[in-house]
Amino acid sequence: MAIVYFSGSIKDFTIVIGLFTAGLAFTLQELILSIAGSIYIFLVKVYKPGDRIEINGIKGDVIDVDSIYTTMMEIGQWVSSDNYSGRIVKLSNAFVFKGPIYNYSQDFPFIWDEFNLPIRYGSDIDLAKSIIIKIASETLSDYTANSKAQWNEVVNKFYIEDAEVDPTLAISLTDNWIQFNLRYIVDFKKRRYTKHILNDKIRLEIEKTNGKIVLASTTIELIKIPDLKITRDDAVKS
Repeated sequence: MAIVYFSGSIKDFTIVIGLFTAGLAFTLQELILSIAGSIYIFLVKVYKPGDRIEINGIKGDVIDVDSIYTTMMEIGQWVSSDNYSGRIVKLSNAFVFKGPIYNYSQDFPFIWDEFNLPIRYGSDIDLAKSIIIKIASETLSDYTANSKAQWNEVVNKFYIEDAEVDPTLAISLTDNWIQFNLRYIVDFKKRRYTKHILNDKIRLEIEKTNGKIVLASTTIELIKIPDLKITRDDAVKS
C-alpha cells in the first residue's frame, strides 16, 4: 500500500492530483463508456426503440435507450424460436464498443428464413415442387411485394448482392429421402407464425394427394439376415 505525503510543493501536489484522476477514471470508466456509447448510438443510429437486436449474446426488442442503459424485452433463452421470455434486460451502452451488434429491422424489416421437408423416394417430385412453391407464393405474397422496393434501396445503399426475395426451393438427395429446402422472406417479428402456417398448409395438401407424395422419416433397413444352421445335436442339447 502506497501512502503519498503532501509536502506542500507543486511537484507533490501534481502527483497527488494525477493519482486521484487516474483512480477516478478507472472507477468511472464503465460509466464514461456508457455515456459515450449512448452518444454513439444516437449519432450513428445503431438502433432505436422498436428495433430487434442482438448484442452481447442477448436478443430482444429495444424498449428504451437512455444515457447509461439500453432496455430490451428479451427473446429466447429457455423459450424456443423468436418468442418473448418475459424478462426485461438493462444492458450498459458500453457494449456497443465491445462486440458486434445484430439489427434485425434497421433499413430492411424483413429476414430470410428456411426449413426442410423430407420427401420419400418414389413420390411424385414434380407435384411436390408445384404444391410447395404454390403455397409459399400465395402465403408470402404480401411480404414478397412489400420487401422488393425496400430491398432495392438496401442494395443501392450498401452495394451488396441483389438477392432473391421470391420463395425458392432447392432439392438435395440424401441416403434416406429427397430433401426439399424452402427459402423465403418474412417479417422479422412473424418468423415462427409464418413457418407454422406454411408447414400446416403443405401438410394438408400432401395428404390430399392420396399417397402420390409421402413425407419421409428415419427408417432402418435390414439388408440381410445371417444364415443360421442348427444341427440335430444342437437341437437336442437346447
